Amino acid sequence: MKRWLKAVILTYLSLLFFGSFLAVGMLGTGALENFLPFITDIKIFLYYFFAGAIGGSLRHLYMFCTHYMEDELHDYRKWIMYIFYPIFATGTSVVAVTIIQSGILLIQFTDYQDTPYAPISIAFFVGFGFNRFVNKLNIVSKDMFQTNNKKMDTVEKAIDEVEESSGLNSSPHNK
Repeated sequence: MKRWLKAVILTYLSLLFFGSFLAVGMLGTGALENFLPFITDIKIFLYYFFAGAIGGSLRHLYMFCTHYMEDELHDYRKWIMYIFYPIFATGTSVVAVTIIQSGILLIQFTDYQDTPYAPISIAFFVGFGFNRFVNKLNIVSKDMFQTNNKKMDTVEKAIDEVEESSGLNSSPHNK
C-alpha cells in the first residue's frame, strides 16, 4: 500500500473518531440544536449513530495501526475495509438499538435518570464489533425466517384444506 494512501486512511479514521466525540459533545450541550432546529427530533438516533462511529473507527484505527506496525498493509483490497466498515457500523448501531428497543431480542434497557447510557453503550459495542454483530444478526435472521420443507408442506396443505372447505378456491374457471 502506498504511503499517501496509508496517510489518507489514518487521517480519515482519526477524523471520524475524534469528530464523533465532538459531535456527541455538541449534541449534549445543545449547540447543534441551536444551529439546526430539526436535530431535536432525531437527537437520540444521532447519539447511537455517533457512538457506533466511535466504536467502528476505534476498532479500525487499532487494526490499521497494528497492521501498519507489523508491515502487513500490502493487500490493496483491505483499504476498502478501513474506509467503509466504520460507515457501515454507524447505521448498524442505530438499527441494533432499534431492534433491541422493539423487544424482538428479549433484551430490555433500564432507564437511568432520563439518560440513554445503555443504548449508547450498545451502539458503541455494535460499532466496535461490527463484523461480529452482523454475523450474529445473520444467524438470528436465519433462525427467525427459516423455512423447513416438511413444515411448509404441512402449512400449505392446511391452507389448501381451509380454502377448499370455505369455498375460497372455487372460481368459475376451476370448474
